[in-house]
Amino acid sequence: MTNRQKITIVCILALPIIIGMLLVIGRSSSSTLSPKVFKKIGLVQVNEVILASEPYVKHLRELREDDAIAGVLLRIDSPGGAVAPAQEIYQEVLKYRGVKPLIASFGNVAASGGYYIASPALRIFANPGSITASIGVIFRFPQYFKLMDKLGISMQVLKSGGVKDMGSPQREMTQQEKQLFQKMLDNIHNQFIEDVHRARGMNIDSLRRIADGRIMTGQQALGAGLVDTLGSFEDASDYLKNYLGLSPNTGVIEKKQHESFWKTLVFGELEEKFPFLKSSFFPAGSYFLYDRQF
Repeated sequence: MTNRQKITIVCILALPIIIGMLLVIGRSSSSTLSPKVFKKIGLVQVNEVILASEPYVKHLRELREDDAIAGVLLRIDSPGGAVAPAQEIYQEVLKYRGVKPLIASFGNVAASGGYYIASPALRIFANPGSITASIGVIFRFPQYFKLMDKLGISMQVLKSGGVKDMGSPQREMTQQEKQLFQKMLDNIHNQFIEDVHRARGMNIDSLRRIADGRIMTGQQALGAGLVDTLGSFEDASDYLKNYLGLSPNTGVIEKKQHESFWKTLVFGELEEKFPFLKSSFFPAGSYFLYDRQF
C-alpha cells in the first residue's frame, strides 16, 4: 500500500470526526449569539379598575419564565382597585428582582392600587401630569334604613356573634362597629405603607407623612421619591432597551387580557365614543359598595 493510499484512508476515517466537531462548534456559537439576536421585550397593560389579579399574574409569570423575553414593561392606567388582587400583582412584580428588569410606566392615572403594583419595579416612569400616589384605604357602603322606615319595611335578623352583621345598610352602625372597621382599615393601610417601603427603600417616616391618601401629579411624586423619572411610555421603552443593550427596533410581545363578550358589548362602544368614562366612573381612591380597596 502506497503512502498516498494510507493518507486517503486516514482522511476518510477522520472525516466524520471533523464534521462532528464542526457541528458542535456551530451549535455552541449559535447558542451564544441567539440570546442577543432573538431577545424581545414583554408588555403587560393594566388599564382598568383592579378587581381580579389572575390574568395579570399569569401574564407576568409567563414573561418572567420565558427565556426569549429580556425585560418587561408594565404600563398602568388604573385608579386602583380591590386590596387582595393588588397585593397579588405586587408580589408577582416583586419576583422579577434578580431575574430580569421590569420597568413601570404611568399613563393618565396610576393611583392607590395602581401605584401599589408598580412600586417594586426597577424604575418607575410617570408623565408630569400623571395622577398617582393616593396611598390610603377606603371603605364605604350605602345605608337605606331611614328609607325603609318611611316605607314601613323592617328586616328581621338572626345571628350568632354580636357583630356578625356589622356594616349592614339596614340599620345604623354602632360605635363598636366603627372602631372595628377603623382598626381593619388602619391595618390594611399599614400593609400598603410597609410594602411600598420594602419595594422602594424609602424612609418609613417620610413615607408615612405623605401616605394619607393624597393624590399627586407625576412631577410632585418625583419630588416625593415615589417615582424615578418623568417620561412617556416611549421613554420607558427606550430606557429598558438601552439598559439591556438591545436594538431600538427590538420587538415587543404584548400579553393581552381577553375581554368578556358582555363587557365588550355593554362598555366597549361607550368607551370608544367617550374615552373619559373609563376613568371618570372610578376616580382615584374610589370604591365599590361594601368593599375595601386601595
